[in-house]
Amino acid sequence: MIDLKIVTPEGRYLEEPVSALHAKSVVGEFTLLPNHMPIVMSLVPCKLTLTLEGGNKEEYAISGGVLHFDENKATLLCDAIEGKAEIDIPRAQAAYKRARARIEKRDSTTQMQRAELAMQRAINRLSVTGNQPK
Repeated sequence: MIDLKIVTPEGRYLEEPVSALHAKSVVGEFTLLPNHMPIVMSLVPCKLTLTLEGGNKEEYAISGGVLHFDENKATLLCDAIEGKAEIDIPRAQAAYKRARARIEKRDSTTQMQRAELAMQRAINRLSVTGNQPK
């Protein structure tokens, strides 16, 4: 088992043993299993899937972050994380629409990178809930 700790700026979000952790780093998707070699990775906004002891899976939307793994201890530092049940779908849909409008506007005042990241986060939250952007 992997002793997982997830920490946000608000404090400890989750601490529990998992048998697997699946997410997306800057170089692609990965699944972390027990006894993996030590590693530090930068994560992008993605769906975080945790496999618990009994085989049940829990899904979260993360805003990106840093994952450190060594000796079956994993620490995930992230700016924001939302469990599937915590995601406000109408709010995520509204965020998607705002980001899309900023991207389509494309004038000299539009900060494209910021708008694209906002869109990625909204799409990620919606995908965790099984909804499509509208």
